Amino acid sequence: MGLVKAWRFSVMSANLALLHQQKKHECWKSQRKPLSWPFVCGLMLFALGLISLFTGHVVSDLDWYSQRIVKRSLISKVSGGRRAPVDIWKSKFSSFYYGCSERGPNYAPAIRERFSNGYLLIAASGGLNQQRVGITDAVVVARILNATLVVPELDHHSFWKDDSDFFHIFDVDWFISTLLKDVAIVKRVPDKVMRSMEKPPYTMRVPRKSTPDYYLDQVLPILFRRKVVQLTKFDYRLANNLDEDLQKLRCRVNYHALRFTKPIRELGQRLVMKIRSMANRFIAVHLRFEPDMLAFSGCYYGGGEKERYELGEIRKRWTTLPDLSPEGERKRGKCPLTPHEVGLMLRALGFGNDTYLYIASGEIYGGEETLRPLRELFPNFYTKEMLASEELKPFLPFSSRLAAVDYIVCDESDVFVTNNNGNMAKILAGRRRYVGHKRTIRPNAKKLNALFMSRDTMSWNTFSRKVISCQKGFMGEPEEMKPGRGDYYEFPYSCVCKKPFKYFNNESSTARDHDLGYAGENEDDRRENIGIGGDGPISLLTETEEEDILLD
Repeated sequence: MGLVKAWRFSVMSANLALLHQQKKHECWKSQRKPLSWPFVCGLMLFALGLISLFTGHVVSDLDWYSQRIVKRSLISKVSGGRRAPVDIWKSKFSSFYYGCSERGPNYAPAIRERFSNGYLLIAASGGLNQQRVGITDAVVVARILNATLVVPELDHHSFWKDDSDFFHIFDVDWFISTLLKDVAIVKRVPDKVMRSMEKPPYTMRVPRKSTPDYYLDQVLPILFRRKVVQLTKFDYRLANNLDEDLQKLRCRVNYHALRFTKPIRELGQRLVMKIRSMANRFIAVHLRFEPDMLAFSGCYYGGGEKERYELGEIRKRWTTLPDLSPEGERKRGKCPLTPHEVGLMLRALGFGNDTYLYIASGEIYGGEETLRPLRELFPNFYTKEMLASEELKPFLPFSSRLAAVDYIVCDESDVFVTNNNGNMAKILAGRRRYVGHKRTIRPNAKKLNALFMSRDTMSWNTFSRKVISCQKGFMGEPEEMKPGRGDYYEFPYSCVCKKPFKYFNNESSTARDHDLGYAGENEDDRRENIGIGGDGPISLLTETEEEDILLD
């Protein structure tokens, strides 16, 4: 706040000096009567009033920048004034932060089922991660409405065609008990309530990013009258910015309550153990390169007329899609990186060809031919199918369960890399920030595109140096994004806290574990505590089923 006070004083001094100079100039030019002191005071008060209108915004900006200045000063002292190279495996400042989603001292207890305003039914939409967002927001909406939440229904009719129910993917009893102090949750509406209803549950769809006031004004009156309300296609139906208690509730749901079922957890951990038995650390790459997703993007990936024809035929499925310029989309950074481009980016950043890669993906367009350049750059290349062919068979008919296995391995990886900006990429980026800012690399596609196009015209050292420069701000460092910007699921700023200043120098692991709430726990207990072991671009078709292809 010292910086803020100094800024305010400088502004006041500047205003006084300006008024004094203007007064002298006017007197010299026209010999007019000097301004009276009350008039000058009035102008000063008016100026201060204008400043006060912007104080909240300016102070928040100055505080944020001042923290960065202090942090840089601290880093400079620690490193002896030298600019140390970036550790590509781990941020050296990650230990200064920890996940904090505890309930506040004034947080009201949950309303009991019999005293609630009614029952809230939720029909989630999309693939696994899109539905995860819907489930998380459903809990928050139930608290806003003082309603009893019925365990959400999952989407069986979207592009993914998965018949899995909530209890097939998530530990439903853990979900209910973990949120006992937040919201009353039941597995179904009681029979006596259903028999007492004169009409079936009222069904409605709320607009995307609706505010709490919208739910109180538009949904609550209906809930009072009908006692049971169903909200359909529930994905991203709650505003991004909420008050801190509700944001922290989002974190408790997403990072603690939504734990995967035991079979999914066990298979995911077995895959992690198999990779760890071969290498001390590994990279997980979430590679979205399915034919439908590529067709939807409107981009061109170098496959000639064959690619243009095949993806063009798939694209005809969506009659409302606009005509896009593939070159324009790529220049705007809207096209996901190809597997080869992902490999080039990683090698340029400094990862050697002995690095172990886990590839989380669905069907890759072009199959092995598309993956070959990535394999050549990183021969230690593994997928869930390669690591657990027999154990995976019971999961094969269910895309959401397969995605859950990938989620666990990606979450446990030392470095997480994505070639897209879809739901899984955002949610995992947010989770990895919450559990200790584990290295998460997002490609700066807009700048990297020009480099990939001209890489044959420069030496490898020059290319590598430019890639490193392009990726500054996209490496998962704690201070990369200003609080309040971006999607909350990608940057849960209300749930990521800085440690006290005393921890910034030579902190002990015991103190760190104590702050994180893990003191005295072994690694298995820690995973259990945070719920591991449990779980592209924004589409133009925001109200259609087809958007699930690109987003999840």
